[in-house]
Amino acid sequence: MFDHWAMYQMTTMQWFLAIVCAIITGLSKAGLNAISIITVSILAWIFGSKVSTGILLPMLIVGDILAILHYKREVNWQSLKKLWIWVVLGVLIGVWIGKDLDALIFKRLMASLVIIVVVGLFWFENKPLKSVPTSTWFAGIMGASTGFTTMIGNQAGGFTNVYFLSMQLSKKYFIGTNAWLFLCVNIFKLPFHIFVWETIHYNSLAINIILLPFLVIGFYSGLYIVKRIDEQRYRKVILWLTALASLFVFL
Repeated sequence: MFDHWAMYQMTTMQWFLAIVCAIITGLSKAGLNAISIITVSILAWIFGSKVSTGILLPMLIVGDILAILHYKREVNWQSLKKLWIWVVLGVLIGVWIGKDLDALIFKRLMASLVIIVVVGLFWFENKPLKSVPTSTWFAGIMGASTGFTTMIGNQAGGFTNVYFLSMQLSKKYFIGTNAWLFLCVNIFKLPFHIFVWETIHYNSLAINIILLPFLVIGFYSGLYIVKRIDEQRYRKVILWLTALASLFVFL
């Protein structure tokens, strides 16, 4: 469990990095979600791998709510229906084996899979829509991987990026559909973090409250940036950020 006095024992540098993480979380929820891996890595260094997941989860939920309020009409429910059951299955598997999983092997395996699929999407960029992988098995792999990785380390963005880009969603629908998916998934994860892993409690929430204003700043800054990226360029930006983030995790 998180040390009762840990928030008061953090160094100035650690607080600075935590604030940077809050800003990055806001940016990612505004539509630059591939950069969230930076937050995961830094928070894991400050608080430890498992504890950091409980620090980050409430911030992700707030970011999801902000995104939904802004993109509330831009959501592709059909894409969500294909993913949801698989995501839930992945979360439950993650809860079950999360305590005993070798973190390094897991991260490299997931990063490798994301990189392979991203390369495939680059290949499909100039192909007809019918050539893009949209079958049930593809949704199953992406959904289960999303649930598993988001439970273990809040690192599922790469899989949803790949899936929703393959659906040829527009920029706003990409962001809005992502927000709805992760709000539901992150709320579903809450009881497991509170009662099973015990990574969320009043001490961790106290840190979240301090970081909240910086998350909001990051979110509205992200909206400003995303608004100025056109549709086709946005797809390329997300693909490149996803590939680079996965490579960062692998290394």
